[in-house]
Amino acid sequence: MTIRFPAPLRPGDRIGITSPSSGVGEPFRPRLDFCVATLRERGFEVEIGSCMNGDGHVSAPVRARAAELMRMLTDPAIRAVVPPWGGETAIDLLPFLDWAVIAAAEPTWYVGYSDNSTIMLPLTLRAGWATLHGSNLMDTPLVTEPGLASWLDLATLEPGRSIVQTSPGLFWPEPFVDFRQQPEITRPDYRSGRGWTRLDADGPVDVSGRLIGGCIETICHLAGTAYGDTAAFASRQQPDPLIVFVEAAEDNAFTICRSLHGMRLAGFFDAAEAVLIGATLAPDAATMTQHDAVLDALGPLRVPLIADVECGHVYPRLPLMTGALGRVEFGPGVARLTQTAG
Repeated sequence: MTIRFPAPLRPGDRIGITSPSSGVGEPFRPRLDFCVATLRERGFEVEIGSCMNGDGHVSAPVRARAAELMRMLTDPAIRAVVPPWGGETAIDLLPFLDWAVIAAAEPTWYVGYSDNSTIMLPLTLRAGWATLHGSNLMDTPLVTEPGLASWLDLATLEPGRSIVQTSPGLFWPEPFVDFRQQPEITRPDYRSGRGWTRLDADGPVDVSGRLIGGCIETICHLAGTAYGDTAAFASRQQPDPLIVFVEAAEDNAFTICRSLHGMRLAGFFDAAEAVLIGATLAPDAATMTQHDAVLDALGPLRVPLIADVECGHVYPRLPLMTGALGRVEFGPGVARLTQTAG
């Protein structure tokens, strides 16, 4: 399977907004309006779908959410689909999406992370679409920190071109920015002192492979199923191995450890040349840290395990182009990821 990259996003293109998982409650509507205005100021058309209700944990009944997502993904006039954020149970959509139709359609950019990983992972593994992990609509107005790129930088990249990102060594010590109180915020008050860490050993790392992964709490339930078959995907990408990225949203270290063990036993990491672990604010357990959890579960892989990468539920965020060829370089004074489109 050849990875298919959507056409580069250009001013005048239409961006579809729908909520495959959680919708947007009234207290967050000013932030939604600000984000839509930001996209329009950058020259994009914006279409807001009908599945946006934020009164419950999902925006609409499952068939309505699936139908709206299918329409936006396969409408040639919509060049990107950008949900406002994640949620809890996007997994219920998977049987209601027509994967054969998606695989035959011209790809469009899907931008998201967290619960959206549940949809984005099979979009790459089953349909062969490149997607954009690590951001969402509500984060779009945030200023891009030095060394990082925005999802729009990746979505506008010409085929064959590369983007290099480096760790800025910054973090925001809260899991979310309070968009209710600051609907037009563009930069949190970051703290310094955070950077990538190699967990498995000392020594430099320089590896290349196809990027694949997502949020541990959601994609762990796909490992070993037709929606999370990384082994079959890797066999089609030979000779390229995989660079797998995972990140913990909120589960404690014991739960993350169990989830990663299950993913490993299901073969999720079998083709991994390295594993990137996103920075997290998820809690440690009484006798196990989040780093311990990764080592306990993934140490047997005997591949580089690089933690505290800016690809999780911690601001600022490093967007990843799933399905793209990536090169990870890590060592003294070096924490760099290069991604190439096409």
